[in-house]
Amino acid sequence: MNAPAAPQGTLSTAASPAVNGSSAESAKGRSALPTRQLTLLDSTSIIVGIIIGAGVYQQAPAIAQGTGSPLWFMLIWIIGGLISLCGAICYAELASAYPREGGDYVYLSRAFGRWAGFLFGWLQLAVVRPADIGVMAFAFAMYARQLFDLLPQAEGPATTHMIYALAAVVVLTLINILGVREGKWTQNLLTGVKVLGILAIVTVAFLAEPRSPTGLGIPDGPPFVVALIMVLFCFGGWNEMAYVAAEVKNPERNILRALVLGTVAVTALYLALNGAFLYALGFEGLANSQAVAADTISTVFPRIGGQLISALVCISALGAVNGLIFTGARISYAVGADHAALRFLGWWSPRTGTPARALAVQGVLACLLILVFGSFLELMLYAAAAVYLFYFGTGLSLAVLRWKEPDIPRPYRATLFPLPVIVFCGVCAFLIYRAFLYRPIQSTVAMGLVLLGLVIYGILTLVERSRSEARQDQVSP
Repeated sequence: MNAPAAPQGTLSTAASPAVNGSSAESAKGRSALPTRQLTLLDSTSIIVGIIIGAGVYQQAPAIAQGTGSPLWFMLIWIIGGLISLCGAICYAELASAYPREGGDYVYLSRAFGRWAGFLFGWLQLAVVRPADIGVMAFAFAMYARQLFDLLPQAEGPATTHMIYALAAVVVLTLINILGVREGKWTQNLLTGVKVLGILAIVTVAFLAEPRSPTGLGIPDGPPFVVALIMVLFCFGGWNEMAYVAAEVKNPERNILRALVLGTVAVTALYLALNGAFLYALGFEGLANSQAVAADTISTVFPRIGGQLISALVCISALGAVNGLIFTGARISYAVGADHAALRFLGWWSPRTGTPARALAVQGVLACLLILVFGSFLELMLYAAAAVYLFYFGTGLSLAVLRWKEPDIPRPYRATLFPLPVIVFCGVCAFLIYRAFLYRPIQSTVAMGLVLLGLVIYGILTLVERSRSEARQDQVSP
């Protein structure tokens, strides 16, 4: 069958999303378009910087408890890396075939219709992206307080966490508004420091004298499947580079390279880091540790080990916050540029070369969620079901688009297709089920917001249609 006509907006342009009105604004100099400024190094730094946050340091002991043995503890990280690689392979084909700003928004719109892309963009703007930014901002705040507690007395801890988390979001949002160069070099610096920090931990651990068994045994922990969910959370973010595809130089080659290289590099770093924990502390010591990285470093630097690790986790969390801010605003920009009623978001600043308005709105929403939830865990669980719902849809869109648009050039075709799609979509469906099982209220609220997005889409469609009919009446004789 013939390939269907491309949808409007981003979906039919090679460079960037734009409705007719937005294109006209660009021509008048009111709005610019994304330019290809991101190298392979920049793209890979975004992926690595977002994936390696604070999760690996916080969740390694619980994952060890859930696996029950050193062998399975190491294997589960390999399993997590392979599942993430399946997702990266799916995204590599999609992003290289459609190298435009917005990532999943573009793929879902083309595969299932504008409504699906809008729902993704709506959920990212209202729920997922502000929540993800808030989660990493809370992680930064938790460890920043250990370095310097602003309010050590009375209600200090909660207030200090809030201040640090809000400050991280505000400062990094402003840096990204200033320009792509400022945002990407901030990302490159933070990613470089965190990678060097991990390598330093690994080096110190293998130089230290291994500890003797604690005799405490292995505490009761989560079941293996929950441990796997925790591992996959630690791998979250490998797909982020797809959102900035319109700014990647030589996208036909660098998108695939960055997605695969970033995912493989993080898997290797996680294996080295957790192997170091295992060697220095032993499996019992690892499973019983309350601060696994600090305990590992303290074997060599007992006095300053905790402070060194707190500083490293702060940098890791800030790198994730910055990367999430950088990529997330590109989704809102794509939605705004493709829907006239949300054109405020679809504006690319000609002065700074960034989606400044989308960045500002995203920052405000992230700060509001930080103030409302006030908790790392609850904020993470709030978004989980919605996140994996759209991952599932994007994975499925690869198969749909191969059928609907067979004539689109595909510089890369997914290896072993359809196996990566089956594995990736199957895992996403399982995680949606587990999210509802463990946090039914939060998951139901998130899905309720998905339905609210359908209502908003219907209203916006009616508004845009009435405006279009009014313009046609004005020009008709």
